[in-house]
Amino acid sequence: MSDKPKDSTLLVKINKEDKKLFIKLCEGNDTTASREIRQFIKKYIKKHQKD
Repeated sequence: MSDKPKDSTLLVKINKEDKKLFIKLCEGNDTTASREIRQFIKKYIKKHQKD
């Protein structure tokens, strides 16, 4: 992971059932929803960023 400070927030609207299930699944895999979203964003940027 990056050593950069987490100094910004991204608000995402999803339905309650999806949120509950996502958090439950993350907890079951010993991770957090925030961590998984951050990892997704980093992978997406790496894949789609043009040099």
